[in-house]
Amino acid sequence: MRKLRFGIIGAGGIADRRVLPAMANCKNAEITAVMEINPEHAERLRAKYNAKYAYTNEEELLKNPEIDAVYIASPVVFHAKQTKLAADYGKHVLLEKPIAMTTAEGEDVLNYCAQKGIKVAAGFMMRFGAHIMNMKKAVSEGKIGQVVSGYSQFTLWLPKEEGNWRQEKAKSGGGSLMDMGVHCIDLMEYILGTRVKAVAAFNDTVVFDYDVEDSSTVLLKMENGAQCVVQTNFNIPDEVAKWRMEFFGTKGRLMGSNIIGQNDGGTLTAIFMDNVPGYNAQQDHIDVKGVEIDGEFGNMYIREVESFADSILNDKPLVVPASDALHVQKVIAAAYLSTEKNKIIEI
Repeated sequence: MRKLRFGIIGAGGIADRRVLPAMANCKNAEITAVMEINPEHAERLRAKYNAKYAYTNEEELLKNPEIDAVYIASPVVFHAKQTKLAADYGKHVLLEKPIAMTTAEGEDVLNYCAQKGIKVAAGFMMRFGAHIMNMKKAVSEGKIGQVVSGYSQFTLWLPKEEGNWRQEKAKSGGGSLMDMGVHCIDLMEYILGTRVKAVAAFNDTVVFDYDVEDSSTVLLKMENGAQCVVQTNFNIPDEVAKWRMEFFGTKGRLMGSNIIGQNDGGTLTAIFMDNVPGYNAQQDHIDVKGVEIDGEFGNMYIREVESFADSILNDKPLVVPASDALHVQKVIAAAYLSTEKNKIIEI
């Protein structure tokens, strides 16, 4: 089988923890080169993943004719420059979120790549989670009727750390909302098959002393009328976290516990009602437990990379086009503006 030959720009962090181990096990992709600023680190990663080349400069990597595409996992502040440079050298791009520091910068990058015939996918690997796919299928089949409400909570414990770029707005573009809320908003749009049309939000730094938010609550009005809430935090201990995604409709509900994150797992319970009874004047709460949905768990990162490689090798549409990530970034920009202006913002 032909394999897509990857160059990795920003091979530390999430790339080394998750994406590169997955890529090394993909049927249709391989790691050809890695790039890290520190030469010793770059060489260590080259040896670890049996890559042919190690670089300390992205342009030197991009000049290599043995590379078909790049995976970019550098700090957000470098995304636009590196993606455009990849396009200049004819390399397709799998780009970690957010795709740029601002929506205007993101639009410029995607237009630039489109003009050069370069495909750009966003690193929304959670779309490939077993229970996320189960949720999308159930919603699309009308199993819970008209969806009217959604809720997601995604958190981590991120105390102040010297040199952590995620805590510096000039490098990250934002805090818990930009880093984690981006996934939740994307998943809500993806599962429901609709876009956000209006936003109201609170974004605050409540616990830690850094210049991005450590607490965020966003209210979303969807084009189909559903009202959804996304809560993200950098200030909740991992031991007490509950990563949730839930939807309620006119004929049932879907409740996912720990189904988002970097591992494919968790539990999904559902209630599907064929016949909804009339109004109950007694208003007795009936605690129906629901049924647990089975999940075909696997490695989301392998699914993500293989999907991208299949799109490039076989000239298929991208499953996660970066244009979707750009729209989510517009929602996030509106959420920050909502906090600043203390008003509802239309998308």
